[in-house]
Amino acid sequence: MSRLRLACGVLSLVLSGPLMAADLSSVSLIEKGALTYGVAGTFAPFEFQKDGKLSGFDIDMIGLLGKKLGAEAKPMNMEFKGLIVALQGGRVDLINSAMYINEQRAGQVDFVPYLKIGTLVVVQADNPTKITGRDDSLCGRTIAVTLGGIQESYARQDDKRCRDKGLATINVMTLPTAQDSALTLRQGRADALFNSTPGVVELMEKVPGVYAVAGSEFEANTQIGMAVRKGDGAMKSAIEAALKEIVADGTYKKLIQTWKFPASVSLFD
Repeated sequence: MSRLRLACGVLSLVLSGPLMAADLSSVSLIEKGALTYGVAGTFAPFEFQKDGKLSGFDIDMIGLLGKKLGAEAKPMNMEFKGLIVALQGGRVDLINSAMYINEQRAGQVDFVPYLKIGTLVVVQADNPTKITGRDDSLCGRTIAVTLGGIQESYARQDDKRCRDKGLATINVMTLPTAQDSALTLRQGRADALFNSTPGVVELMEKVPGVYAVAGSEFEANTQIGMAVRKGDGAMKSAIEAALKEIVADGTYKKLIQTWKFPASVSLFD
């Protein structure tokens, strides 16, 4: 069994077992009374800047977890690529930044999964290049994605698929944020973008009539999780216990509804 499947299976058993009080008494924190977390505030609607402050699903969630643990949630905003380095270097207690779980990362950190989310193909409302979804209609097109995100890996897989079929290559355009990808598509510099399903829902609400979804959701069972240092069982157990408490009292479900995520993102229903 892969390390990734084992970790997710263990979490499922933990969260379905008896309720244990969330507790940080055995955890070594960077700052006493504070839960210092690394975040890259560029991935709406999970974490982003609004009126000079961090906002988003993850920001609200870590606030709820901090209350359960009796600690103030304190963000350390940085580039996504620096998050694991910061965790391993002891600059943060955990990573809370909609981090997609994959085998490579699971070898560097321990995860506490909390959502599963898919990806959608988004085009301009009139779809001038007639893209029909994650299929051969993408070959020869330019796809905008967030640099280093899982959507970049999906786009590069699709480029390889087109090449292997002898079709035109995909130009994978990497950009700093999902918002940059949306602007690039709107300006016509890209033919499509890949983004998380919750991100697309938010985009459609903010600028109705500008974009359209092409095809159906894909990779819908991909999990995202908070990350702790490899082998830090005390921190992992504390976060799992706090997460279990917000699932049990209904605030986890309410948070999903508040951010207008589809109910299918829940790991615990």
